[in-house]
Amino acid sequence: MALSKNAPVAEVLRRLQNKRILLLGYGREGQASLALIREVLPCADLTVADRKEQTLPEGVGGIFGPDYQKTMREYDVIIKSPGIVLEDKSPEILSRVTSQTELFLAAYRRQVIGITGTKGKSTTTSLIWHILKSVYPDTLLMGNIGIPAFSLAEKVEEKTIIVYELSCHQLEYTRVSPHIAVLLNLFEEHLDHYGTKEAYFDAKRNICRFQEEGDLYFCNILQKDDVPGIKARRFTMEQTDGISSADLQIIGREIRLDGKTLPLPEGCTQLEGIHNLYNIGVAYGVCSQFGVSDAQFMAALATFSPLPHRLQKVGVYDGVSYYDDSISTACETAIGALNALKNQGVGSILLGGMDRGIDYTSLCAHLLSCPADNPRYLILMPDSGLRIGEQLREMGFDPERLIETDGLQDAVQKAKALTPKGSVCLLSPASASYGFFRNFEERGDRFQEYVRDGQ
Repeated sequence: MALSKNAPVAEVLRRLQNKRILLLGYGREGQASLALIREVLPCADLTVADRKEQTLPEGVGGIFGPDYQKTMREYDVIIKSPGIVLEDKSPEILSRVTSQTELFLAAYRRQVIGITGTKGKSTTTSLIWHILKSVYPDTLLMGNIGIPAFSLAEKVEEKTIIVYELSCHQLEYTRVSPHIAVLLNLFEEHLDHYGTKEAYFDAKRNICRFQEEGDLYFCNILQKDDVPGIKARRFTMEQTDGISSADLQIIGREIRLDGKTLPLPEGCTQLEGIHNLYNIGVAYGVCSQFGVSDAQFMAALATFSPLPHRLQKVGVYDGVSYYDDSISTACETAIGALNALKNQGVGSILLGGMDRGIDYTSLCAHLLSCPADNPRYLILMPDSGLRIGEQLREMGFDPERLIETDGLQDAVQKAKALTPKGSVCLLSPASASYGFFRNFEERGDRFQEYVRDGQ
């Protein structure tokens, strides 16, 4: 299937005709951008800039190495890939910066459900897509979930529903917002990129900042007043055990919306943990906007499989249940994982990874409040795990329960030796994987490999 010359995204890209275009970054998104631009504008003046040497198609220029950002002023348009930190943030440069996300939203924003948040966005995005697709087959999943928007552009028709996971990096310089915006939550993260918590939060808020009248903004009730002057209709969400004033309420195992209550009985979903009841509730609120009935919702929910590395059960070996929650890069997610599995008894939790300067006080306080056998052992990995251990010792935590290691493989071996049979060994690192692994997926894969080794 080829992109129609009349497709909205083709019309947007034709505005780049006769401009010097720099593709800043040549990962998955950069490659998809290059392919689609060359399809729409075969004679476009294109250059790729990347820190690493890349193999490029004939006719495309390349700038590689540590100085790859030094020539940005020579270009009319800079299409920045997510995650790249701009070395020059002057108004002159920022006025030229766009992204695949911004270009795609400029073409299709009226059809897009955009989902972001510090935690839960991949599960919620995938769940919304899974449920909507069961009712409306012409529904696409894309974005930070690992599928560049431009790689699916040719499949977008006038009635297509687009479910788009949006990261902070994709939103950072985006000046277009989706028709339906979902902001799940905000926790301290990505300080290595943004420097401050507030700068990171501000990038996330672009998901609703440029919405128009008639749009919908689903937001956690804690963030309801964070973006003054937005034009969209605000729809608040809250998970609580008590009384709530939110439009969408997740109270215990019930979802309450528009005077109706939807029970979520035990066994109705493969998703584990209280935090996933919130994700389910958010999906219900969004899907309700498309006329999905309660029966349709529950039928699709029952067939949804948890995503890899998100509280994923690896298996039971030598009487120990192993769980892979490698996606966990913050205190809140590690706490959520512990709470989700506490009834099974957590014999050990593996903590640590890249140290990005996150404040671990809330996690340490939670661990101090837990019973001494749940979790029994804290298996600590460099670099941040060692800092967590030091902070816990200062707070009076039993040092015999703190087990230091030199990395993930050593951590798994120690967990195998120490975790009591009949309990859980949990990888929920509360830390990024970078510096040790390419990404959290590789970290989770290695964990599962080490767990199964010798079985």
